[in-house]
Amino acid sequence: MTQTTSADVGSARIIEQHSIDYVPWSERRGTLWHQGPFWFAGNFVLPTMVVGFTGPEMGLSVGYTFLAVALGACFGTFFMAFHANQGPRMGLPQMIQSRAQFGRRGVVVPFLATVFVYVGFMVFDTILGTQGLGLILPDGKWFWYPVLTALSIVIAVVGHDLLHFIQRWMTYLLVIAFAITTILAFTSLHAPTAAHAGGWSGTAFLVQFSLAAGYNISYAVYVSDYSRYLPADSSAPKLIFWTYLGAAFSAVWLMGLGAVLASRLGGADAIALIKDTGDHLFPGFGTIVVLISTLALISIMGVNAYGAMLTSVSGIDAFRTVPATVRVRVVGLVAIGVISVVVALFIPTDYLDSFNSFVLLMLYFLVPWTAVNLVDFYAVRHGEYAITDIFRARGVYGNWSWRGLVAYSVGFVVMIPFFSLSFYTGPIADKLHGADVSFAIGLVVAGGLYYVFSRSLDHEAEARARAASQLELEGTPQL
Repeated sequence: MTQTTSADVGSARIIEQHSIDYVPWSERRGTLWHQGPFWFAGNFVLPTMVVGFTGPEMGLSVGYTFLAVALGACFGTFFMAFHANQGPRMGLPQMIQSRAQFGRRGVVVPFLATVFVYVGFMVFDTILGTQGLGLILPDGKWFWYPVLTALSIVIAVVGHDLLHFIQRWMTYLLVIAFAITTILAFTSLHAPTAAHAGGWSGTAFLVQFSLAAGYNISYAVYVSDYSRYLPADSSAPKLIFWTYLGAAFSAVWLMGLGAVLASRLGGADAIALIKDTGDHLFPGFGTIVVLISTLALISIMGVNAYGAMLTSVSGIDAFRTVPATVRVRVVGLVAIGVISVVVALFIPTDYLDSFNSFVLLMLYFLVPWTAVNLVDFYAVRHGEYAITDIFRARGVYGNWSWRGLVAYSVGFVVMIPFFSLSFYTGPIADKLHGADVSFAIGLVVAGGLYYVFSRSLDHEAEARARAASQLELEGTPQL
């Protein structure tokens, strides 16, 4: 592992120096409650609102839609939030930790799915951000797509501390703007008539639940990227609590508001719905709210670019050692930005109509990974790893770990009959009239298999490697 050094560790640097490498204890800092606003603002973006349109579009009443959203988001956030504890315990970005379960090279399997998630969200955010700016500026995607992406890349280049700072202040703006918008939605918009209010549908309820759960589970691949600078002895319950509160509360609020707006105004254009609702306060207020939302999109694009860079560099490093330098970070971020712009420019015009399928695909690929990763951290290795061996080709974790790979693959395969997508419906999902419960199957099978497989691990050899690793990294055998 190539590790960054500094003549003055205590001095603040504008541009983050670390990438996929270990953050030593001497550089740890931060406040636990800051995880709350970080994940609130990170999740309080227009694509989150789009998830809440599904229930009303499928004939589900607002009340049942809100219940499905609340249950789904809270369920998905449970898995997402528990990854936060891995950051301070290991001092590593989220996805590179998976080498312990999948092997140094075997981890490229979940890495591919993860990069797909990051780039997909960047593309969604770029398109929506450009549409938001189009309310007051010429709507030219060939100009705004590169500009918005470049702004997000600059934020990501500065890195961890700037992302936390922006997200924290965006939370205050978003809470004020959307508190007013939410009040307007209930006081200024006419409730749907009985004939258009919708009702109960088991299929629609499960679809809405799955979308909300899958959306928040997708954030699991980000989490410890933004908690790895916290002190190693940070309180796990408090860290998990603040992460959970920020991510779950924002999802329930914005998806629920999306359900209300879709049922009262109709349509599935998030920008138009927000503008029309906000303008009930005074003409132009809706535009202000949309522009605040656009700023939040640029910020979360920076978060997505940052995560995509870390994951991509981790994947390349598995086959060819990559130095953990600022230059590598910048090159990786620029490459991610170029790919995102090209995809956004040339995708079909109905891409946003496929948002639900994208969210479900994320759920399918990430559920087996999060099950394996969390079972390993909490039930198998109890948060204790030989950090230096994660970066070594001949470390105790090896290049290919059959336990994680088999558990992940089997977990994914058994989910296929339960898939319910716009272009494919599995046989069991078909019998359930399109309802999707694949996430439950994937979690149980992948997590259960990995736990059983891990009973044959050589814990004594790993304990020796951990002791040597800790002495090498910190010069002490324990915290």
